[in-house]
Amino acid sequence: MSTAILTGPPVPGSSLDVDLRSLGFDVEVASGPHETGTLLARVPAGQRVAVVDPRFVGHLHALRLALTDPRFPAAAAPGALTAQPEARPALARALDTAAAAPGGAGAPHAVVDNLPDSLAEALDAEGVAVHRPQLGTLVAAVPADPEARHEARAAVEAVDEEAVRLRSAVKAHDGFFTTFFISPYSRYIARWCARRGLTPNQVTTASLLTALVAAGCAATGDRAGYVAAGVLLLLSFVLDCTDGQLARYSLQYSTMGAWLDATFDRAKEYSFYAGLALGAARDGDDVWALALGAMVIMTCRHVVDFSFNEANLGEAEGAGATAKTSLALSNRLDSVGWTVWARRMIILPIGERWAMIAVLTATTTPRIVFWALIVGCAFGACYTSAGRVLRSVTRKGTRTDRAARALADLTDSGPLAELQARLLRGRTGAVAPVFVAALGAAAMIAGAVTLPFGDVRLIPVAVIYVMTAGLAVARPLKGALDWLVPPFFRAAEYVTVLALAAKADSAHALPAAFGLVAAVAYHHYDTVYRIRGGTGAPPAWLVRTIGGHEGRTLVVTVLAALLANRGNDFTSALTALAVAVGLVVLVESIRFWVSSGAPAVHDEGETA
Repeated sequence: MSTAILTGPPVPGSSLDVDLRSLGFDVEVASGPHETGTLLARVPAGQRVAVVDPRFVGHLHALRLALTDPRFPAAAAPGALTAQPEARPALARALDTAAAAPGGAGAPHAVVDNLPDSLAEALDAEGVAVHRPQLGTLVAAVPADPEARHEARAAVEAVDEEAVRLRSAVKAHDGFFTTFFISPYSRYIARWCARRGLTPNQVTTASLLTALVAAGCAATGDRAGYVAAGVLLLLSFVLDCTDGQLARYSLQYSTMGAWLDATFDRAKEYSFYAGLALGAARDGDDVWALALGAMVIMTCRHVVDFSFNEANLGEAEGAGATAKTSLALSNRLDSVGWTVWARRMIILPIGERWAMIAVLTATTTPRIVFWALIVGCAFGACYTSAGRVLRSVTRKGTRTDRAARALADLTDSGPLAELQARLLRGRTGAVAPVFVAALGAAAMIAGAVTLPFGDVRLIPVAVIYVMTAGLAVARPLKGALDWLVPPFFRAAEYVTVLALAAKADSAHALPAAFGLVAAVAYHHYDTVYRIRGGTGAPPAWLVRTIGGHEGRTLVVTVLAALLANRGNDFTSALTALAVAVGLVVLVESIRFWVSSGAPAVHDEGETA
């Protein structure tokens, strides 16, 4: 339960106390700042508290957005302020200051000062980030006289609050397929779920189970199974959109929901790939290499997105003019409406990708599905990467220490690279990290692709890769193109595993490699979402335990050389490595995401 404190007696005819109780607040009434502070001190330390001006006029959903969103330590709208337990000490100090001010304890005049807004300004001044939701057409006001109050109430009546709430449940920047073929009805499914007490986590789980059943249907290898798989995959995507819309509609954000949302998409897609590969095998077509290739390209493309965004998050001033210049063409294209949708579609976002997979699964063969994925994802990766490279080479801003730290965490450097970096720190001269990473990755990939399976010459190549991995992170990643370092390392590790498994003389080496890359990719996605949530990368012990990208690449290379002529031993080794990495990573990930310190990471909906 939470407590809301009205900073004065309720206004006759106002439903404010009823609205606050409907949002789960116990309502207390104070006579001024001093009594507000007294009531605040009585509220248990672990509870959220809200301070609301009794003259508040506005939509219930405006209050819901301002007072019940669990993602922020403090939030405010005109006339309303909320503080989570971590922000309450600062709120208490602000109240003490307000009570000590001239006239602060005068009950008859305390309401006129709009105490919640003054407290929000005080929290901002103290360094507590106060979230102010974008209300759009929703009304939230503190009218000073009866005429203004009448106008505010008229404004409330003029807006369809439920329509706004439904609209704001949809993400602001979705793809064409999601926007026009899913969201028009999935938002109503979200409302239906909310009115029946269903949670976003339950819908997310239903989406996962539906996708797993779809993968099972694809694994049958017959046309009826493929058709059922395509239909179920689309249904799974509808539920995948619904869970986020339900979270935004009802503001049911949670740490567990963040973890489920961040990981289940990958689990669903990888499981479906595996189902398609198993179904093809039943028909005598081995497409495991294509399935793994599609996963590698998609994951590398995602790490390009993540790295670029982290590298340019919170850039220092000075990049503004350059950014405007480099974005001029993009802005001109945005002025032509259809180009916005075209550019979103050609990069094959999740909606378009799942729709394509579903339709092709139902109408063609797994081989065609995977080739379409590989070509589409490769084109999308080239298109987005080219634009980002052009923006980066013209930027003049200084990359922040936080961005450099995030890029270093995304490299996933293990103990071998760490040791090399410590030995070389301060001695790297003017060598650009991105050049070193590109050189090492290119050498590793070229060796894995061109040398015969089991050739011992690949081991020295892997050692050189380890050395370049350490050299690349021996200095802060603040160069214009240093955001490419993590993608280069991802490509080197994944492609090495793919190439060696494809060359191995074992029918099950590629499925084992698929499992290993899936486990490692889960770790890399988990790292991204931890950084996005502001909690930093996974603990150093985890990265060291699973070897880092350079350690795993070296181990797989050595295993291929030692076990080349020992039948299925290389496959068994890959399987064991996949199980070990997967278990360690998953256990630590679950421990983190269900802990009290995990962030609630969710995308925002449309501006109301």
